[in-house]
Amino acid sequence: MDQKLTMEILLQAPTQIQFHITCALYALLIGPVAIFRIRRDKVHRWLGYSWVVALAMTALSSFFIFGFRIWGPFSPIHLLSVLTFVGLARGVWLIRQGRRIEHARQMQALYFLALGIPGVFTLLPGRMLSEALFPGYAVFGFGLAVVLLGVGIWVWRQFGPLQRAG
Repeated sequence: MDQKLTMEILLQAPTQIQFHITCALYALLIGPVAIFRIRRDKVHRWLGYSWVVALAMTALSSFFIFGFRIWGPFSPIHLLSVLTFVGLARGVWLIRQGRRIEHARQMQALYFLALGIPGVFTLLPGRMLSEALFPGYAVFGFGLAVVLLGVGIWVWRQFGPLQRAG
């Protein structure tokens, strides 16, 4: 499949899916800079605020996407959206309580759990984003997503989520 056709898949997708993908992509890209940054300064705070908003918008917009239905219009991935809201609220509450180390753990875990796991499911063969990003190689794309998530979690666990929390 030609690259132009794959981008058309995304450009012709419903608005709520385009919005969801845009917010998720922003959260995925800005996340490492916001939550794994060594210095905890104004840049960290502003990027962190924008990351929280992007992740919240990603979770919220998921409730308007019904491609995979199990319980009425919803699927297990919608449970992850609910857990994302809980995790974001907890992360904000922790920093307001001055519990920086727990806040760092919470937000870093959310990066992998709220973006990584749904991202892997999004790249299952046959799904729209899988077809757009890996036309003809959907199994490769899914495998790559699983490996990247696994390596990311392993590195995070190996080197400690708290080393940059101070």
